[in-house]
Amino acid sequence: MKKSIFAIAAATAFTGAAQAQSSVSVYGILDVGYIGANASVRGVGNANPANAGLNNSSGYPVNQGGNYNQFGSSAESTSRIGFRGTEDLGGGLAAFFTVEFGLQPNNAQVMDTGVGQNRQTFVGVRQKGLGEMSFGTQYTSIHNAAAATDPGQLNNMMGNVIYDKAAGLSSTAAGSAMNGGTLLGFGGQQNNTSYTVRSTNMLRIATETMGGLKGNAFYVLNSANTSQQQINPVSANSSRAGSTGGQAQNYGWGLGLDFTYQKAFITANYQSFVNRTAGVSFDISANTILTGAPAAGYYGAGGAAFGTNVTDNQQYFAGTYDFGILKAYAQYVSRKVISQLDSSVYSQRTATQIGVRGFVSPKVETWLSGGIGKVQGFGYSAYDTVANAGGTALGTNTSRASFNGWQIGSNYWLSKRTNLYTIYGMQSTSNMTINYQAAGSSTAVANQPTSYKASNYAIGVRHTF
Repeated sequence: MKKSIFAIAAATAFTGAAQAQSSVSVYGILDVGYIGANASVRGVGNANPANAGLNNSSGYPVNQGGNYNQFGSSAESTSRIGFRGTEDLGGGLAAFFTVEFGLQPNNAQVMDTGVGQNRQTFVGVRQKGLGEMSFGTQYTSIHNAAAATDPGQLNNMMGNVIYDKAAGLSSTAAGSAMNGGTLLGFGGQQNNTSYTVRSTNMLRIATETMGGLKGNAFYVLNSANTSQQQINPVSANSSRAGSTGGQAQNYGWGLGLDFTYQKAFITANYQSFVNRTAGVSFDISANTILTGAPAAGYYGAGGAAFGTNVTDNQQYFAGTYDFGILKAYAQYVSRKVISQLDSSVYSQRTATQIGVRGFVSPKVETWLSGGIGKVQGFGYSAYDTVANAGGTALGTNTSRASFNGWQIGSNYWLSKRTNLYTIYGMQSTSNMTINYQAAGSSTAVANQPTSYKASNYAIGVRHTF
């Protein structure tokens, strides 16, 4: 009996010692309040089907817009809950993990564990004096750099041209889907079109800071090779054959370098993602009549590839300087998506932004930012009902637009974990033009410039735990 008691006591002691070397914590953010927004878009109608979302064949002006109000969430920070832990393995080596989900405070299902709400899930090891390595769903190099150099701290409101979001306003209402016939969306805003935020299937490596320098890199890998088979094409000419399957490749890589010197901080980052999907490829001519719309992707001249085959190159440069009473910010982002089937088919967005952030009193923190940018592209459009009435013809369109935005916000800190906030942002897109030319036609259709304006405002409370 005594031996059993001693054995239990010893086991408990060893278990306690092991647990002392580990730690697990729960953390999160709850952000709720009032969110309002309004948006309007104006275009001049013409017979161009590539701009059917804004125009009509009569040539009359077309206006769309609306006002939106709600008690919503995640205006300043996305609500979330997470679990993180570390284990000391000895000799300066440690294991660590993070599991983080998005929260939806105003939905019946507050936590959705689906793919869309998996914010971060990774595990890795860290060596003191050297760095760390981790696998899983993780933030990209650019997003980590932007989090450290954005005056609005990557809030979810309009007016930030680097991290373009729109709280309380659907993407369609905000204009991103109003111009579906082009490669660009409407002005390249509202859906964080600037860069890739996170990725699954990622290996990430980061060094410790040495001499003011800190580096990081990642590699994403998710590829497959499947068999092919003969199939019937979805076209009016059912005698033509196509193929499905083949090699599907999804991979990417990124590099980042941070430099800190006294009160100055500079970061430079580059990342690239490649998507090669065999999809379904048909041997069709330019005037083949299709019974269904092509899948999303970019199309090559003289035919169509029903799949997404693109290279997505992104770069981000930024710097901050702390003057004491406020911190100054400067940012630049560029993203270019290029078709692997035809390198002349592309979509590109660039933006520049400056801002300041600081405390005007011990409890009141404010920030202000403003930026400009442009978006342009050249590519193939899938439909031309005018040139090929009742059917489909591949054609080309060239799109260009300029945009600007600004944002002002303030936090009133009730404690280190709880604050009240107000945010107002405004943005507009102007000088948007589309030149469209049907396949086999020498006549180009020029669309009149369109304009888009929107504002976003919120009052709420945020609590971190």
